[in-house]
Amino acid sequence: MADSTINWRRRALIAGGLAAPIALAATSKPRDRGQGGHDAYFADIQNALKRAGLMHPTLVIDRARLDANIARLQTHLPPELAYRIVAKSLPSVDLIRYIRQATGTHRLMVFHQPHLHTLSRALPDSHLLLGKPMPVGAAHRYFEQWQPGAFQPDNQIEWLVDTQQRIQDYAELVTGLGHQAAGPLRLNLELDVGLHRGGFRSTRAVAEALHAIQQNPALQFAGFMGYEAHASKIPDLLGGPAAALEQAMAFYADCVDVARQVLGERFDPAALTLNAGGSSTYQLYDSTAPCNELAMGSGLLKPSDFDTATLDDHVPAAFIATPVLKRLEGTRLPSLESLSGLFEAWDPNTAQTFFIYGGHWLADTVSPPGLQRNAIWGHSTNQDMLNGSDAVELEVGDHLFLRPHQSEAVLLQFGDLAVYDQGEIVATWPVFSQGR
Repeated sequence: MADSTINWRRRALIAGGLAAPIALAATSKPRDRGQGGHDAYFADIQNALKRAGLMHPTLVIDRARLDANIARLQTHLPPELAYRIVAKSLPSVDLIRYIRQATGTHRLMVFHQPHLHTLSRALPDSHLLLGKPMPVGAAHRYFEQWQPGAFQPDNQIEWLVDTQQRIQDYAELVTGLGHQAAGPLRLNLELDVGLHRGGFRSTRAVAEALHAIQQNPALQFAGFMGYEAHASKIPDLLGGPAAALEQAMAFYADCVDVARQVLGERFDPAALTLNAGGSSTYQLYDSTAPCNELAMGSGLLKPSDFDTATLDDHVPAAFIATPVLKRLEGTRLPSLESLSGLFEAWDPNTAQTFFIYGGHWLADTVSPPGLQRNAIWGHSTNQDMLNGSDAVELEVGDHLFLRPHQSEAVLLQFGDLAVYDQGEIVATWPVFSQGR
């Protein structure tokens, strides 16, 4: 009797010990995520791409959605603040020209020396603010290649500087060039308003920079730039976005006061570029801000990195479309062919394999729903592999759609942008060249 009791207890303990992992395995077993094919929206874009003969990886801009995001921008922008287009996030002259016309702005923020050449030639009435400090050699190259015309660099470019050394570098540049234009080089001071990616961190440092500029007739103070992308990401536990922005703008206001003291009678805030803002923060501003303009770019296309609470009323307006090259039953991996049945038995989302034209972009699949990457296979920029269940409806020659994580680098990878509107591809917009 005692032995049977011991055996029963032993079996109970073993069964109990196995129950937990079995239950865990059952709950962690992947569910079928397939939901058919494209919905009406993506089916219409696919048909438009096919009619246009675009059967290669293509970046599609939905013009109606772009218009909706522009309208949101204009609704939220305080009337006292001007709008500056962030060119790196919208890297196409035609795209920028379209946004300029819709918003009425001529202000652009530029982050790449070849883009500076492109925009000063293509849009000669633009005012260009550098969004990051350029190496002095890049500025030198710009002036070497610049040819006199409608665009006047002295009046229409503001070079961003972040240190006393950078100010000295630009002063020496002017001396070395004999400055090929009529007036002094305009310098905008980068402020570290909390992002801690460089820039002047104290009012004392700002005052010293202003004195250095004032003492050199080849240089001119043009304003401040304070980027505060961190603000939208600050959790409520640490005060939240509103408190972070308030702190950033308090330092910004202190710097404006320093400029007023150093410049004296020459201080004219209306003549200065007092730049702040970004896609994830522009809606946090009101008329009390010490700046006079806000920059924003990515929010007009809303890639997935900008799925923030501060952009809830913006809509995704850019997608990657690429054809399906091959559709195979099951998932067969090199040297693991014998396990194909086990893969599908465990994960129904491996019932089909799709190889696409190109791949490994900074993007996630959005249509048809239920596709997944294969962690064992890995990535390919030539023919990327995706898996899906039998419920996924996708055939060879169909397009697969992905949503970019960002716009600034991804938009440059596909050649001309395809502009979609009212069921058709209505235009193609060339993108910037990355070098010259």
